[in-house]
Amino acid sequence: MTHDRPLPDANLPRFTGGRTLMLGSAAVGGLGLLLTLLGGLAQPRQALLAYLVAFMYWLGLCIGAISLVMGNHAAGARWNVTIRRISENIGAALPLFALLFLPLLIGARHIWFWVSPSEPLSRETLELLAHKAPYLNISSFTLRALGYFAIWSGVAWRLRGLSLQQDESGDAALTVAQRRLSPAGLVLFVLTFTFASFDWLMSLQPTWYSTIFGLYVYAGAFVASLALQCLIVTGLRSSESPLGRVISVDHQHNLGKLLLAFTAFWAYMAFSQYMLIWAGNLPEELQWIVTRSRGPWRPVGILILLGHFLIPFFLLLSRDLKRSPPALAAVAVWMLVIHYIDLYWVVMPAADLARLGLHWTHFTAFAGVGGLSLAAALWLLRSARPVPVKDPFLEDALRYVQP
Repeated sequence: MTHDRPLPDANLPRFTGGRTLMLGSAAVGGLGLLLTLLGGLAQPRQALLAYLVAFMYWLGLCIGAISLVMGNHAAGARWNVTIRRISENIGAALPLFALLFLPLLIGARHIWFWVSPSEPLSRETLELLAHKAPYLNISSFTLRALGYFAIWSGVAWRLRGLSLQQDESGDAALTVAQRRLSPAGLVLFVLTFTFASFDWLMSLQPTWYSTIFGLYVYAGAFVASLALQCLIVTGLRSSESPLGRVISVDHQHNLGKLLLAFTAFWAYMAFSQYMLIWAGNLPEELQWIVTRSRGPWRPVGILILLGHFLIPFFLLLSRDLKRSPPALAAVAVWMLVIHYIDLYWVVMPAADLARLGLHWTHFTAFAGVGGLSLAAALWLLRSARPVPVKDPFLEDALRYVQP
C-alpha cells in the first residue's frame, strides 16, 4: 500500500563511511583466527568444532540475507527496495566462506569421525558407514562443498551485479532479470543448504538421519538473518543518517512481521522433526533427540524452546514493539544470541555428552569468522550506492505504508 506524502531524498551517493569499522573488523577477525589456530594446535577437535559452530552461524546469516532478496523478488514485492541493498551486500560476502571452509577441510578427520575411523566401532556402525561410503567420503564431500559455494556465490553476485548495473542504466529489464532468476535461485539455495547441513552437521553423527534437519537449520539461519537486518535497520533509523531517513517505520514494521512469521516457521520445523522421530520410535532416529534431552544438554534444549520460539513469538505479536527501534532491536539481539545457542546444541553433543564443552576457542572462532565477514560486507557496502537509486519500484517503496 502506498500513500502520498513528502518523500525523502533517496538519490544517495556511494557510501564512503565505515572505513575504521571495516579495518577494525578485519583486524579482529585475523586475530581471532590466529588464536583459534593456536588453540587448534593444542586441542584440534575442540577448536575445530568451535570453528564449525562459528562458520555455520555466519554463513547462515549470509544465506538468509540473499534468500530474503530472492523471496521478495519471487513475490513481486516493492516495499523492500529501500532496504534491499543491505541484504545484497551481506549475501555477496558468500565467496569468503569458500576460503573459510579450508580449515574444516584440512582438519576434517578431527571433526567427522567417518573420515578416518580410529576408535572401536560396533559391527552395526561399521556396516552403516560402509553403506553410506559412496556419499560420505572425503572426495565427494569436497566436490559437493565446491558446488555449494559456486551456486551460492554465483547467484548472490549475479543478483547484486544486476542491481548495481541498474544504478547506472536504469533499465527496467534488469528488474525483470532479477525476478526471473530468484524463484529458481531460491529452490537451489534451499536444496544446497539442506545438503550442506547433512554434510557438515548431520554427519557429525553419521548413523543418524532426519529428512527435515536441513529445513530446520535453514529456518534457523533465515530467522537469525532477519534479526540481523532488523538490528541494522533500527540502528540506521535511530542514527538519523541519510540512509536511515529513507527507511520508514513501515519498512521496519514489515521486517518485524517477517521475524514473527519465520519464528513460527522455525518452531514448526523443530516440532515436525521431533514429532516424526517420536512417532516413528526407531532406535537409529531416537539417538539424536535422546542425547540432547539428558544431562547438561536438557536445560539448553528447554532454553531454546523458550528463547527461540515462545518468548519472541509472544513479544513480536505487539505492533508497538515492531514499530519501536529500541524494542525491536532488543528482540533481534536476543534472536541472534539464541541462534548461536541452537547451533551449539546441534554440534557440541557430538563431542561430549557428559558436559557442555564450552572452550575459549568458541569466542575466538566467533570473533574470527565474524570479524572477516563484517569486514567483507562493509567493503561491499563501500563499493556501491546504499539504495538501488534507479529501481522502477523505488518510489513505491518510499511511499509504502502499512495497510
